[in-house]
Amino acid sequence: MKLYNYFRSSAAYRVRIALNLKGLGYEYVPVHLTKGEQRTESYRALNPQALVPTLTDESGSFTQSLAIIEYLDEKFPDPALLPEGIEARARARAIALSIACDIHPLNNLRVLQYLKDTLGVSDDAKNAWYRHWIDLGLAALEAELAAASWAGAFCCGDRPTIADICLVPQLANARRFSIPLEAYPTLRSIDANCQKIGAFADAVPARQPDAS
Repeated sequence: MKLYNYFRSSAAYRVRIALNLKGLGYEYVPVHLTKGEQRTESYRALNPQALVPTLTDESGSFTQSLAIIEYLDEKFPDPALLPEGIEARARARAIALSIACDIHPLNNLRVLQYLKDTLGVSDDAKNAWYRHWIDLGLAALEAELAAASWAGAFCCGDRPTIADICLVPQLANARRFSIPLEAYPTLRSIDANCQKIGAFADAVPARQPDAS
């Protein structure tokens, strides 16, 4: 199994956590996004979207982090990355999707590069854009989880799920851009609980072989 990824990519970070939680070994293949390696002909043949991550195994190539995570969960069901019960699974997926679809896409590298390089947005304006969407999304998650009877030490109870797998990288990105997180005590508590688990701690960007 190979994981083509970039150490700072939130999407790749999610899949690293999932692989670690499953106890699955894999070959780490770096794709340096700021050097444009994702746009090479060889990588586009593997992933025409020119995005990371891409997971390859004996069955082929798989893209999109949430699809990869659910693929891994179905192929290697123990430990499960979704909670028991259709209601709980719907909640976990909703949290994961709110991060992966509503927050992260507005703040990923290619969007920030387009704002700066193509539209000529200043660094201050770019950072204001980043913070606006982060704060909007995290505030909604904080309100939901702080009031949820079904939340616990983690987003959806007392064990990590796909929701936590998405939350932790998003908070790491916010910290990298010096976004204050004091307004989100519930999210910070969940993040702290995740960081006590080796699968999360070992997946942090600074610990990856291409970290620089």
